[in-house]
Amino acid sequence: MAMHLQMILPIALVLAILLSGQRTCESARVFTIVNYCKETVWPAVTPGEHFNDGGFVLKPGQSAVFTAPVSWSGRIWARTGCKFDQTGTGPCQTGSCGTTLKCSASGKTPASLAEFTLAQPDFYDVSLVDGFNVPISVKPINGKGNCSTAGCDSDLRNTCPNELSVKANGKTIGCRSACDVFNTDEYCCRGNYGNPSTCKPTYYSKKFKQACPTSYSYAYDDPTSIFTCFGTDYVVAFCANRKRQMCTYHNGKLHCSGSQGLKSLNGRWGIVIITVISVLSLLFTAHLCSFLVMQLRRPSTAPN
Repeated sequence: MAMHLQMILPIALVLAILLSGQRTCESARVFTIVNYCKETVWPAVTPGEHFNDGGFVLKPGQSAVFTAPVSWSGRIWARTGCKFDQTGTGPCQTGSCGTTLKCSASGKTPASLAEFTLAQPDFYDVSLVDGFNVPISVKPINGKGNCSTAGCDSDLRNTCPNELSVKANGKTIGCRSACDVFNTDEYCCRGNYGNPSTCKPTYYSKKFKQACPTSYSYAYDDPTSIFTCFGTDYVVAFCANRKRQMCTYHNGKLHCSGSQGLKSLNGRWGIVIITVISVLSLLFTAHLCSFLVMQLRRPSTAPN
């Protein structure tokens, strides 16, 4: 009996690890978050347990890669003008989730949001219902289905109506929503305007839609704003045109789309080096998963 237990327990442990690893290999979504802005941003993610606990810094041209399970549902946005100390405490001009680098709560308006529900299929969108602070786009790569790119083509800070502008040192750093500024039923799609037939685009929501054609400009902007995709990875890019080339890793290969290359903090080669390192790390994980699953499935040979 002792001999059988000694043999069974290690096998059970290996099986548990293999099955857990197989689910991770097959179900995870890779998120590549890239900063194309000319300024440093501090991306925030809630819930953030799969994204460096909800907050990190990206200098111009830098990127970060994370993996989230299919069950994850949340939002990603950029914070600007932050001054965090060595303990990760400090204020931000836009998108603040309090006074901490790692967010556990929603960001202060105005903030451009990327929203996700990972399932079969995934649902994703870019929302400006809470206002705008930086251009943002979501590009699914290597997925199946509609899989359209959501987000912005231009910077609304340059054309924001004065009555919606948030300024610092004479410069527009954000554009509030009309609901946030005027707080009326018409702009907030509530009361008699609380349904799709009565809540219509306004002068202000049309300005938002012009800058970000495939984003939510008001609460019932569904037909042109929410998208689905099966089995995809995502690139969330700040300050990038929707047609720009985006790259991500999938099943041991680097997949790209678009027509323009990536920039980096120290030029194009910097981001290439970062990408190669990320790819090698993910490639090792993918091959390890495949090897272990193959070992599990090999027929056993009885001893002579």
